[in-house]
Amino acid sequence: MDALFRKSDRLLANTSTKIVRDKMNEIHWGAQLVSIVGAKGVGKSTLIKQFLKKNYELGDHRVLYCSADTVDFSMRTLVGLAEEFVIRGGELLVIDEIHKYKSGTSDWSREIKEIYDLYPTLKMIVSGSSLLRLKEGDADLSRRAVKYTMPGLSFREALRFYHGLTFPIWSLEDILAHPYDLWQEVSSKCKPVALFKEYLEKGYYPFLLEGEGEYYTKIEQVVNYIIETELPRICKVDVSNVRKLQALIALICSEVPFELNTNKVAAALEIGRDTVVEYLKYLGDAKVLNLLYSDKKKIGKLSKPDKVYLENPNILYALAPKVEIGTLRETFATSCLSESHNIEYGKAQGDFKVDSKYTFEIGGRSKDFSQISGIADSYIFADDWDIPSGAKLPLWMLGFLY
Repeated sequence: MDALFRKSDRLLANTSTKIVRDKMNEIHWGAQLVSIVGAKGVGKSTLIKQFLKKNYELGDHRVLYCSADTVDFSMRTLVGLAEEFVIRGGELLVIDEIHKYKSGTSDWSREIKEIYDLYPTLKMIVSGSSLLRLKEGDADLSRRAVKYTMPGLSFREALRFYHGLTFPIWSLEDILAHPYDLWQEVSSKCKPVALFKEYLEKGYYPFLLEGEGEYYTKIEQVVNYIIETELPRICKVDVSNVRKLQALIALICSEVPFELNTNKVAAALEIGRDTVVEYLKYLGDAKVLNLLYSDKKKIGKLSKPDKVYLENPNILYALAPKVEIGTLRETFATSCLSESHNIEYGKAQGDFKVDSKYTFEIGGRSKDFSQISGIADSYIFADDWDIPSGAKLPLWMLGFLY
């Protein structure tokens, strides 16, 4: 236990609190069990360590931070650790990378539940870099854990992280109702169109702060880790199909947004049609892809998505052989809107239907209303568009939703 405390103290001592994400203030840290999930690389571990550093003195052994993917857990159980920690006066136990506990078995969820019941005064924070694993474990913890999902940096957050510019979050309703107010607030401090182009290429992942040189390489490593390690371990994907998953990603990258013909894809990859749909859903849960359906109410286990996007613009730049401007715009829009809104493929009327109410068309400065003429609550979000004009709004405004 002393070795764990020393390691925890070192990790917290080396954690910078210079820039802290707004998510810090959204989380109810005082709950008995907090679960933080999200894609690999978005900064969950950093956020937790920042919270601990801000609220506990170094050397305060009422708190312990440890990661389940270290050798410390090769001969140790979560329940055993919790018991020893409580006996020594522990109050807050943090287990990072919980989905890697015991080589990816489901034991972690049962043990966390047992700890929760045995030690009601002990507070716990668990986090994992794969949505897949934590969703599986949540079956036993759904009534106990206060759950949060952490996305990558929004355009608004990137302006603060990389340029020191601070702006509040805007709701979609406020953006649509008062776009000129948002434009005036942002344009008084910077040139948003120029900075937006920069963000589309690099800025979604906080590890850009570590340097630009290896940024796209790190994104590729994140995607490869999910495909090669997490999907076989967590979703029981046959290891022999890893190359086919990589081929599926390459196929999508060659033509995104990808209008799915499952039979053609299945034939090209030499796997079953249902397996294609299953793999796409895994990749969607893992935040590698965004899957759009024309009617989310009718989604079934074997329902195929109508359109497939990469999860965010930076993945597109890292993986796609060529980045088409139209695809880039739509990828950004789906990435922003999918965090807190219901977004559906619009088919003939607009690009997207949002919250079953709004119709959005995404395009450039020359985009007109011909495709959404006469549709109530319809808007154009245009790239290279400097100032709102009626229902035609700058695309970068969607980057202020969180």
